[in-house]
Amino acid sequence: MTINQELLNQPQMLAMRHTEGPLLVLAGAGTGKTKVLTSRIAHIIEQRLAYPSNILAVTFTNKAAKEMQSRINNIICADGLNIGTFHSIAAKMLRSHTNLLNINITNSFTIIDQDDQVKLVKNIALQQNIDIKQYVPKVIHSIISRWKDQGLLPEKISDSDFIAPIHKIAKYIYNEYQNQIHNSNAVDFGDLLLYCNSLLIHNPEVLKHYQNKFKYILIDEYQDTNAVQYVWARMLASLHKNICCVGDDDQSIYSWRGAEVKNILRFEHDFPDATIIKLEQNYRSTPYILKAASQIISFNKNRHGKKLWTEKDEGEKIKIISCWNDKEEARYISTEIAKFLNSSKYQADQIAILVRAGFQTRSFEETFISNALPYQMIGGLRFYERMEIRDLLAYIRLSTNKSDNLALERIINVPRRSIGNVTLKKIKDYASEKQISLFDSIQQMIDLKTLKGQTATQLEQFIDLLKKAGQKYETESAFDVTKYILDESGYLKVLKEEKTEESRARIENINEMLRAIDEFDNIVEFVEHSSLVMDNESLSNDFGGTVKIMTLHAAKGLEFDLVFLPGWEENIFPHQKSLSEEGDKGLEEERRIAYVGITRAKKELYITHAESRRIFSEFVNSLPSRFIKEIPAELCISSSSTNKLNYLGSRHNFSMQTNIPPKVSNIIKNGKTPGNRIKHQKFGTGIIIKKNGDNLEIVFEHVGIKTIKEDYVELI
Repeated sequence: MTINQELLNQPQMLAMRHTEGPLLVLAGAGTGKTKVLTSRIAHIIEQRLAYPSNILAVTFTNKAAKEMQSRINNIICADGLNIGTFHSIAAKMLRSHTNLLNINITNSFTIIDQDDQVKLVKNIALQQNIDIKQYVPKVIHSIISRWKDQGLLPEKISDSDFIAPIHKIAKYIYNEYQNQIHNSNAVDFGDLLLYCNSLLIHNPEVLKHYQNKFKYILIDEYQDTNAVQYVWARMLASLHKNICCVGDDDQSIYSWRGAEVKNILRFEHDFPDATIIKLEQNYRSTPYILKAASQIISFNKNRHGKKLWTEKDEGEKIKIISCWNDKEEARYISTEIAKFLNSSKYQADQIAILVRAGFQTRSFEETFISNALPYQMIGGLRFYERMEIRDLLAYIRLSTNKSDNLALERIINVPRRSIGNVTLKKIKDYASEKQISLFDSIQQMIDLKTLKGQTATQLEQFIDLLKKAGQKYETESAFDVTKYILDESGYLKVLKEEKTEESRARIENINEMLRAIDEFDNIVEFVEHSSLVMDNESLSNDFGGTVKIMTLHAAKGLEFDLVFLPGWEENIFPHQKSLSEEGDKGLEEERRIAYVGITRAKKELYITHAESRRIFSEFVNSLPSRFIKEIPAELCISSSSTNKLNYLGSRHNFSMQTNIPPKVSNIIKNGKTPGNRIKHQKFGTGIIIKKNGDNLEIVFEHVGIKTIKEDYVELI
């Protein structure tokens, strides 16, 4: 079988035939980059320019490597082709030359996973009497990993690299970490490329061997390379210079993992005789979608210019929908999806909701469950299954029910209280003997002084916290008491001290849970609600699978007929942290994330934003994302959320129509009118749908439609 060149467009053909010299293929979203890579490899083999064993193809994931290998095999026999991830290829190199390394490992070395890496950091810190509460092992491990991504061994790190005191501690631990890991005949993932580069730099004959071996080098997703990957690729390609890098600088969204967009931007500087080919014909999306994506990304200054186009029909304009608040945003999107499913216009599998941050998924999950809509979380756990949410729920359950042994076991040492397995076994044995709860067992053992020293002190504080919280739930708001638990337990403090992407996401999830709690009159109702949500499995029914909910980062590389992009508001998207910590650089990455989100859509795209969001006990006005303003008006249909508060038949059989957009947190001088949001002492918050004299017809969030005198409600 040979390459069917009729399936290639002109730029793809040029990229396939360009075999000599450095080549950068700028492949926009949906332009067929994998086809170019596989066709190019097949062309090199077919033209007998090199044996498969003289070709090196590098990807970022095993899945991508397998897919590429499969596609090539469908075109031509490529036995012996070197194809794999950066790490897998570097590991093969190291195993062949461990005798030349200046570290104590053999060619049978093992590669330890992240959990074991963090445990080793923690053990070293404890051995050196380092306070692991102040210098969190996970944070230190993250710093060490970033140094490795930058190609820095301990001896290469200077005081100028220390941003905070923890960096000095991290360097100290880094050195011992390397000694201990190598004495165990092991390496971590960061070591693979770090020492592979060291091998090539200090052993010219080895470098020359691989330079001669790999006459042709191809690298996929070049925009996602970090410093060590960049150096490794340049060294291997420096002899023949037949390197082909395929990527899209506009889709570089992983700087937090060490990726450096500058690697793809400086390709011409690194290889002055380089050829650049742009793939701009898109085979995925409609013109409206592509024009919007191209317009938004054009506001970035640090990029290679390109403009996506397609031969497809114009399609649907982009819908920009303004919603009253985040809850209504979830209802609106759920309603629209239900319509599409019921009309069979789209299968559930071809619909996606893509959020900027993980905390945004809660409102969609709850709305989907209450309306029996099939959904699936991709790339992460469902909201109420996340560790920090389960931890906090366990605290709440135990505060209100001291006999909940499962909850107590989960949190007795969360955050760490130095309560080991031996102590827990004693507590369990005593409880079993006396036929009492674990909570009562701890209380009695403290009273009897069976538990002593620091252990007794820690457990006494733990028991006291739960008692006080239980009492407070009887007189104070559920929100205030839960906040008290978070503060007094030290749970939030530990997360704030970690200062990692993971800990920040967990804090956002906790804040979202506090917002959820604030919607309920008492904590018992909330616990019951969360249990019902967790008990509901995602439904896969006659709608053709499940609607996919995921973050924008998780969506990279995927495509869907219908895409919803919620939460396009300032501080959410672009994310406040990116702007405050990275400035213009952070803004450009946020804009690239927006570009990725838009280009996931094949046929229809909805962008929604809330006019207000509940920040704990009150609604706060939100500004639409600046990215919305960057989309030309002629590409969009903008409207409010058609004011439909229908619950898809699950709780109330009604819908509301009004042409007056809501105004949250604003008092209208003309009085209470349809579209205004109000608050009632008994029924909570609602929206006025009709006014007749001094009587207001109001749809409330929890009790449906009521008719109430104007004087008994207040505007919010």
